Amino acid sequence: MNSSKKILLEWYQELGIDYFMNEIPQDRSITQQKITKNEFNKNVYLKNSKLNDTSRQLSDKCNTIEELKSTVEKFDNLEIKQYATNTVFADGNPKSDIMLIGEAPGANEDKYGIPFCGQSGKLLDNILAAIKIDRTCCYITNTIFWRPPANRRPTTSEIDACRPFVEKHVALINPKIIILVGSTAVESLLGVKTPMGQLRNQIFKYKNDYLKSPINTFVIFHPSYLLRQPSQKKTMWIDIQKIYNFYKSI
Repeated sequence: MNSSKKILLEWYQELGIDYFMNEIPQDRSITQQKITKNEFNKNVYLKNSKLNDTSRQLSDKCNTIEELKSTVEKFDNLEIKQYATNTVFADGNPKSDIMLIGEAPGANEDKYGIPFCGQSGKLLDNILAAIKIDRTCCYITNTIFWRPPANRRPTTSEIDACRPFVEKHVALINPKIIILVGSTAVESLLGVKTPMGQLRNQIFKYKNDYLKSPINTFVIFHPSYLLRQPSQKKTMWIDIQKIYNFYKSI
């Protein structure tokens, strides 16, 4: 064996390569069809559009909360559902004037099938208690109904696929105010990816095709963010007080 081949084999060994699938190298670019970036994006777009169309058609047929819940629980088109333990649909009073919409279930929510029941949920309860509101008097749901693997952020396609369900959910509850909890909820309902700090202290008029009139909507930091950034709790206190004062005025 000449020195160059020996050096190459020693380099392979250092990389951890100890087995060759074929003695003769193959040019995979010849045997496999190349997919351009544009073709890949087109395929992803078509797949996402089909998902969105399916959830839209299903949402159109739902006339009650019970029907929507059953439809969501039977919706098997999203891959994340197969990794989840439970469908996390909602909690609280469906006749409430206040609807809170969070992001996606975490480990505790997935375990018990209830939104905001972990550490973030306890903090949210305390936030509501600060304005003398019990969570049982509110209606609480999420933007995504299943826990993403490893608690990762939901993808845009997952948000898009669930959006028709969320829109119908809002229309069936028809609250006086909506409180969006966290950036994923903001992206889903308001269609923006603006930093949360720039959205607080604003009143948005949320509208979708199922609603007869817009609903006053507010944005607050997600409790999990406050757990990581305790210094922002003062900001949350100011924001929730303003929201409550607006709610009392109407």
